[in-house]
Amino acid sequence: MLLEAGADDWNPWLHIPAGYFKTLHNPSTDWCYKTEPDGGINSRSLQWPRGKVLGGSSSINGLLYIRGQNSDYDYWRQLGNSGWSAQDVLPYFKRAEDQEAGGNNFHGTGGPLSVTDMRSRREICEAIIETAEGLGIPRNNDFNGENQEGAGYFQLTAKNGRRCSAAVAYLKPIRNRKNLKIVTHAHVRNLIFDKSDRFLASGVHFSIKSKLTNAFLKPCGEVILSAGSIGSPQILQVSGVGPESLLNSFDIPIIKGLDGVGENLQDHLQIRLVFEVNVPTLNDDINNLIRRGLIGLQYVLFRTGAMASGASHVCIFAKTNKHMETPDIQFHCQPLSADKPGLKMHSFSGITLSVCQLRPESRGRISIQSPDSAVHPKIYPNYLSTTLDQQTAVAAIKYARIIAAAEPLSKFIINEKVPGSHFCSDSELLHVAKNFSQTIYHPVGTCKMGKDPLSVVDERLCVYGIKSLRVADASIMPSIISGNTNAPTIMIGEKASDLILEDRKRM
Repeated sequence: MLLEAGADDWNPWLHIPAGYFKTLHNPSTDWCYKTEPDGGINSRSLQWPRGKVLGGSSSINGLLYIRGQNSDYDYWRQLGNSGWSAQDVLPYFKRAEDQEAGGNNFHGTGGPLSVTDMRSRREICEAIIETAEGLGIPRNNDFNGENQEGAGYFQLTAKNGRRCSAAVAYLKPIRNRKNLKIVTHAHVRNLIFDKSDRFLASGVHFSIKSKLTNAFLKPCGEVILSAGSIGSPQILQVSGVGPESLLNSFDIPIIKGLDGVGENLQDHLQIRLVFEVNVPTLNDDINNLIRRGLIGLQYVLFRTGAMASGASHVCIFAKTNKHMETPDIQFHCQPLSADKPGLKMHSFSGITLSVCQLRPESRGRISIQSPDSAVHPKIYPNYLSTTLDQQTAVAAIKYARIIAAAEPLSKFIINEKVPGSHFCSDSELLHVAKNFSQTIYHPVGTCKMGKDPLSVVDERLCVYGIKSLRVADASIMPSIISGNTNAPTIMIGEKASDLILEDRKRM
């Protein structure tokens, strides 16, 4: 049985790549979380979209396919997580993938997840890549191959100009199987534990349109939490699995005290620099009724153009210090500008160079504020709370300006609209980072895998001290990967399926 709190993915905007402009911040498809005011970003509260629909966040994300660096997964292994090194997880990335360019040592074909090249190219996007090359950043046509460093176009989780979400890839082909029941609008209230053994998960208590019901496990069955880095720790906490002091404050009976549930929260904080340019961008196309109509017609007839594009066009992985072994920042470059994704485009011709630190040191947490799972938990990102994160943010802004000032991109730039060129000193640029930054929607780590006292699951994704309960989503990441998190989360699901089957055979 698959329980989904949202609806089926019937909404057509869920299947159009650029449809995230309609589904982000939309209560029918988005949980619409908000963070608590965060001192690291001058006490601002940020919107944190998460998918509330079949397919989860893969149904509303920007479609960008990035796996991360080998060292990310080797570090997971170094933390004691056997079976999670780069060499170990590569087969799962390949098994999931149906790569448009064909298979090789790094890519697979025939898998459920379609990965394709960007179907929309613009002159100013090519200028960004050529500028990066002139600055010594190599052109890279495959960020998921031998090396991540470089500049090039993103690949997308799409097929024939349509989104390939986890629901499309994995559920649609098998949803009529007799041994699968999909229940939508099913809001999980809490986990159920066996009356004779409180450390044995035996089912799930959930509601459908306020009607309460239960689902119990068959012998040798399991509960698999895949509610994401916000939902999974929340469900554990309201069910009595989490920090004892937190549970006691809400009079929740403690099933298992695990201090790490909700801790170790990590996210990529993007700093968005907006430049006015002297050539038409998507701002001009979207703000003009006729051009907007032509975009729609192009998509309907050919499945190409702006509506077939992901959230960003050009990607750059770079080093703020040339002596680093691997890139520490990532650019998401867009031939458009807005205050933030999903909002109205600026009235001028604009581009955005959004840059984030790949491996932030800052750690936040998720904490329930009610024993009722219908009440959103409190989200404390704790952005820019370390010296390294602050220094990297300042260096990243400087790097973005170097790119904008170099040929051939500079010939298109009229001025820097956001934050503005009058911010110059390091202290002023840190002020910029605190005031002009947004989440890039990559929360991870709140049910981390490991062997230290704050670990929640072991290397087989089983919750410590609880039988028949696993977590399989981005929350199990011990540390955030160097890039977008959708592809690694799907890899986690692929590996989890093998772990579940292997353990079942041993019973």
